[in-house]
Amino acid sequence: MISFVGAGPGAADLLTVRAVDRLRNADVVVWAGSLVAPEALEHCRDDAVIHDSRAMTLEEVCDVFAAHPNAAIVRLHSGDPTIFGAIGEQIAWCVAHDRAFEVVPGVSSFTAAAAAAGCELTLPGVAQSVILTRLAVGTAASVPERETVRAFAAAGATMALFLSVRHVELLVDELLADGSGYEPATPVLVASRVSRADEQLLTTSIGELAATVTRAGLTDTTMILVGPALAAAGGRRSHVYDPAYGTRFRPDASRGGEAPTVSTGPTVSADPVGEGPR
Repeated sequence: MISFVGAGPGAADLLTVRAVDRLRNADVVVWAGSLVAPEALEHCRDDAVIHDSRAMTLEEVCDVFAAHPNAAIVRLHSGDPTIFGAIGEQIAWCVAHDRAFEVVPGVSSFTAAAAAAGCELTLPGVAQSVILTRLAVGTAASVPERETVRAFAAAGATMALFLSVRHVELLVDELLADGSGYEPATPVLVASRVSRADEQLLTTSIGELAATVTRAGLTDTTMILVGPALAAAGGRRSHVYDPAYGTRFRPDASRGGEAPTVSTGPTVSADPVGEGPR
């Protein structure tokens, strides 16, 4: 089995229980050494074969897979492997070579950043959508023209920007282009190495974003969150716990009455007469 495992944003205690289990039982581990915290490897057995993929090509990674056809292999990615994890082509190799695989999700840096800042990304009445994207620069060919930061900015929703801190001035231009739903005063959270011992959380605005990043000297491992929801103000109360809003678990308090009966599973007769198992 080849397990594509998310190592989370960096803190050792943000690895999932399943991720730790796969590492403990791995015969071979291929890990993204440029992004994943080394502490994650402390869960590996002493006899596990470890490969650092920071200088490897896809072909070299797949050669490791091919060399160990019966091994328990962990391909350890940063954050969540389904977001900018480049697992698609590795899964394609698994399918083409009839190798069993699984994907073990991890805590993404965008959720870790919001948690560290103590904010909600989907504030009722302010923003109910989160866009996960990146600036089209070095690998611009990977980004469809319809998915530019400039195009997404028109929505004015919460935006989580991966892999974009090195080109922050261009990022600001894209965020404030004609037709944008943002303005220079729109709040921004810059989260560098979030959840790690050297974490930096910087609150700023789009207009001050480039200066903030430059002063801090940030060049990598940085998540940028943008949007009015980051101000944590001005939103409406959520319907979920509003007494005036009825749900299938709770009645509308303004109308009185009892909460509806909610089934928690099938009802089984204690004395089924004339019926066999079904």
